[in-house]
Amino acid sequence: MIREILQFGDPILREKSTEVTEFGKELHELLDDMYETMIDAEGIGLAAPQVGVLKRIVVIDIDDGKIELINPVITAMWGKQFEEEGCLSLVGKKGIVRRPMHVRVKAQNRFGKPVKYHGKELLARAFCHEIDHLNGILYEDKVIEWVEEEEDCE
Repeated sequence: MIREILQFGDPILREKSTEVTEFGKELHELLDDMYETMIDAEGIGLAAPQVGVLKRIVVIDIDDGKIELINPVITAMWGKQFEEEGCLSLVGKKGIVRRPMHVRVKAQNRFGKPVKYHGKELLARAFCHEIDHLNGILYEDKVIEWVEEEEDCE
């Protein structure tokens, strides 16, 4: 089911999410809905607060397959990159953000089993961006420079 994505200015986006402790049908439905919502919106990542659920849940797909992170924690980061980012909760705006080039994350999967990931470049940015959402931090807080949207020429 496609869920509504909260937009910039909604106070829920600034709240901290709580840890997931139950790994049952309700969580699985939320993960499936979040993934479907993200794909429908043409995004590469979505955090539960963006659909109004203050739980530590993230879905990501940078065209390498679906990644589901429950209770994610960044365990290491190194390097740096300055790249353009956007957000499904701030449609129509993009900005340059400094992020680490490499990120290691530990989390749980939909069944509560431990998982670990090493993301680099775009995946590292997606991990950081979505985990920030779980802490009430929006990428616009970290924008170094806003990027002008190109207008269609017809």
